[in-house]
Amino acid sequence: MDRVIRAPCLQCSEEIEYLYKTVEIPYFSDALITTVVCPSCGFRSVDVMILGENDPARYTLAVTSPKDMEGRVVRSTTGTIEIPELGILVEPGPICEGFITNVEGVLVRIEDVIDRVITWSEGEELDRAHELKARIEEMRSGTVPFVLIVQDKDGNSAIIHPNAEKSAFIEYEDRIE
Repeated sequence: MDRVIRAPCLQCSEEIEYLYKTVEIPYFSDALITTVVCPSCGFRSVDVMILGENDPARYTLAVTSPKDMEGRVVRSTTGTIEIPELGILVEPGPICEGFITNVEGVLVRIEDVIDRVITWSEGEELDRAHELKARIEEMRSGTVPFVLIVQDKDGNSAIIHPNAEKSAFIEYEDRIE
């Protein structure tokens, strides 16, 4: 289903189009993708809502080859992404956007954030940002193994790949490391 609704922009009240699109995700539930972009003020929002009911879940994928980079990643607005080898934990916040991408796309999104950090950081923080960026570039080649973890208390996020392991959701405060 594709549907366009004209309504006021949430930021500037200019009348704009809200696009609602239903997509079928293999081995998962259907998802509703909501997209809005205001040409007047630049407001934008993208959200992915899983239409089925799911239990809290954690997905883990050991990325060990370039082929693993093709694994599909669905992250809702309540999903958390973690790459332990980088010390990166991306938690949902008030302006969190859902998305559907692949493993490489997750790395690209993290790289984009690091690029923004590089523009204003200095000293040790800048050095660390450059280190992370270099490691992510190596990981994107598919020759440096790493683990991708996606978990969601609402069960609306997943890694869809034959080698992805589904397990029980773990509160980050409850983890023992």
